[in-house]
Amino acid sequence: MSDAEIDGETEGTFLVTHADDDSAVLRDVDRGQVHTLSSNPGLSVDDAVEGVVAPEPPLEVTAELVEVEERRPLSIDESREPPTKQEREIAAEQSVGELTKQERAGIGEIHVISVPEDETEAAVEDVLDDREATLGRAARLGVNRVEIRSEPGVVSVRYLP
Repeated sequence: MSDAEIDGETEGTFLVTHADDDSAVLRDVDRGQVHTLSSNPGLSVDDAVEGVVAPEPPLEVTAELVEVEERRPLSIDESREPPTKQEREIAAEQSVGELTKQERAGIGEIHVISVPEDETEAAVEDVLDDREATLGRAARLGVNRVEIRSEPGVVSVRYLP
């Protein structure tokens, strides 16, 4: 789906950042724009939605989801598995603090971060704590889950279908 804005309507990929029985909040993962829906059409927090939102007249303070092309739940988890051999090799070739992004075969990406060994757990917590940004990236990449693997000095963030 291409991102476009026509007659006040915004077409794009959105991350549901808040949802209750009466409303939901969507963040456009490409533009950062936030849309508060006046009702909740069955969305849950951490859903990725590809669709169209439009401002509701007359005040246009809230929006409605006028079209849904795709909706999928997203998840983020820390794995007990260590980084792969390839991920460890990438980390060994880069300086501490560096990030390498690599496309996966098929869909998704792998981000390898080299960190000081004694700060590995804190780096994993930082990724988990930045849930909205991490899941926003997953929504943009068209994947369903994020898996974090680590060992001292290496953190891999895997964006997987």
